[in-house]
Amino acid sequence: MEDSKYLKISEINSYIKSLLDHDGFLNKVYLKGEISNFKNHTTGHLYFSLKDDSSRINAVMFSRDALNLTFKPEDGMNVLVEGRISAYPAQGSYQVYVEKMEVDGLGILYIEYEKLKKRLAAEGLFNPEAKKSIPRFPEKIGVVTASTGAAVRDIMSTIKRRYPICEVILFPSLVQGKEAAPNIVNQIKRADEFGVDTIIVGRGGGSIEDLWAFNEEIVARAIYECKTPIISAVGHEIDWTIADFVADLRAPTPTGAAEMAVPTILDINNILDNLKIRLNKNIKNMINTKFITLRSLKNNFVLKNPRAMYEVKMQKFSSLVENLSNDLQKILLKKQTDFEKLGESYILKNPLSLIDNKKSKYDLLVNTLKLVNPLNILDKGYSLVKVDNKLIKSSKDLKLKDEINIKFSEGEIKAIVKEINNG
Repeated sequence: MEDSKYLKISEINSYIKSLLDHDGFLNKVYLKGEISNFKNHTTGHLYFSLKDDSSRINAVMFSRDALNLTFKPEDGMNVLVEGRISAYPAQGSYQVYVEKMEVDGLGILYIEYEKLKKRLAAEGLFNPEAKKSIPRFPEKIGVVTASTGAAVRDIMSTIKRRYPICEVILFPSLVQGKEAAPNIVNQIKRADEFGVDTIIVGRGGGSIEDLWAFNEEIVARAIYECKTPIISAVGHEIDWTIADFVADLRAPTPTGAAEMAVPTILDINNILDNLKIRLNKNIKNMINTKFITLRSLKNNFVLKNPRAMYEVKMQKFSSLVENLSNDLQKILLKKQTDFEKLGESYILKNPLSLIDNKKSKYDLLVNTLKLVNPLNILDKGYSLVKVDNKLIKSSKDLKLKDEINIKFSEGEIKAIVKEINNG
């Protein structure tokens, strides 16, 4: 069997690669798609797929080109790429070799959205504990939206149908374009100062660019700082904006926001019926309780025999009087006994003996003081010698020519020391 006509796999893959490499159209292609299966290899090469609604193509971006990127590629990101189509012979597959890549317009908005969402979440603007409760029975509702369009009509008609006694005040605002965000902020502040019970902020559906005003940071902060509870109603059920995360309550549609803001007349009637049932039940329970109390009072022994109550009191009073009388007699008897003992006292019968006893003690103290008086020794012929009012006990305490005072039993003299004998 002649096998010269059979090609190797590598030969056919190389041939296909050669065809692709020499195709002028494929040497410079511009593609638009969404990144998927993204992988950043340790070598710095980027491997991923580009896809649209119905197809995909493998892609590679070598590290020398990846160094020029101004953003970090991620799955789900829409990008615009510039490169060439060629084959990878080892696997028999073709792919786009990306030389330049930038974020698509919608992708840029998505990146900005995610960055702001992450930053505001970190600051606590989305915290559940910061959200205010929506009043159950509002009297006034403020609506911040465009003055024309389906959103305002749906909100107005829904509130009028469900809860016609509620007043709805429109604060017309731009909801699309560059001036929309500051306009929305101003109208939120106006509604907050107006004194409404609830504020609905929103618009109908649209593209991400149409809804972008509700992704602006100034709108998010105005909603967070508003003292009045806010229900956001931006776009359709699948559309989530930054305003939805900050608001006190998020509605899937403007009609849904109106339904969340007010009850229905049927709901109120049900509530009133339940209150009526509860009130009747409480009144019946109260009447039954009072009837039982009344029946108990009617059967009370004291009420049937009122004199019995006074008889008990009189008996107790008599007992108290008797006890008091006995106590008084005991006190008088004790006082009389004490008085009689006092009358028999020796001191009362002999008062002078007390005085004689006190005089003897006094004389004893006087004689004792005389005995210990240092001046009494002078009566025995002794004298006191002082120098500068200091008592001299020894001749060693004197110097020649010292002037001394000598005190006798009667009188004193001054002298000069002429000789000292310490022997």
